[in-house]
Amino acid sequence: MAIALSWEKANGLPPEVARILGPDAELLLAIPEHKVALPGGRRESQCDVFALARSLGRTIALAIEGKVNEPFGPTVGEWLVDGSEGRIVRLNSICQMLGSPYPPPANLRYQLFHRTAAAIIEAKRFKTDEAAMIVHSFSQSHQWFDDFSAFCEYLGQVAVLDQPIAFMLGEGMKLTLGWATGSAEHT
Repeated sequence: MAIALSWEKANGLPPEVARILGPDAELLLAIPEHKVALPGGRRESQCDVFALARSLGRTIALAIEGKVNEPFGPTVGEWLVDGSEGRIVRLNSICQMLGSPYPPPANLRYQLFHRTAAAIIEAKRFKTDEAAMIVHSFSQSHQWFDDFSAFCEYLGQVAVLDQPIAFMLGEGMKLTLGWATGSAEHT
C-alpha cells in the first residue's frame, strides 16, 4: 500500500526514485504488479512497479521492489533446497545475465536476483538503453538494507543509501541498482 500511495501522490516518479535515476528523470510509463517471465520455469518475477523512465536522454527499464518491514524472502540456499532442474537453470541464467559467478553465496536473498533479472529482461524486450532495479523502502530504520548491500557486494559494488550504483554488464548494458528511502507518511 505504501508504494501505491507514494507513486500516486508523486504523479510521476517519486522524488527519492528520481534522484537515483538522474537529475532530469521523468516517468514515461508505470505498470503495477507487472509479471516478467524468467528462464527455467513457469513462475514469473512480479515487480511491484515496472516503469519506463528517461534521464539524460537515455531510456531506462525500471523494476521496483517495494518494502516497508517485510524481508526479501528466502535466501538462495533456502530457495534451492529441493534442487530442481528448473531452479538450477533459472539461477544459473540469472547469474549469467548479471555477469556473476554461479552458484552465488547461499546467504544472499533470491528476490534481489530475480527482480534485477526482470529489469534486464524487460530492458532487452523494450530495447531501452539501460536497466535499473530499485528497492523503494519505506522503513525509516532501513530494515533489510544489509541484504541489499550483500547482493551489491556480490556484484562487486558498494551500496550507499539513496545513491545510484551504476555499472556495465558484460554485454554492454548499463545496470543501476539503488535503495530509495520513501517518506514515512506513506506507511
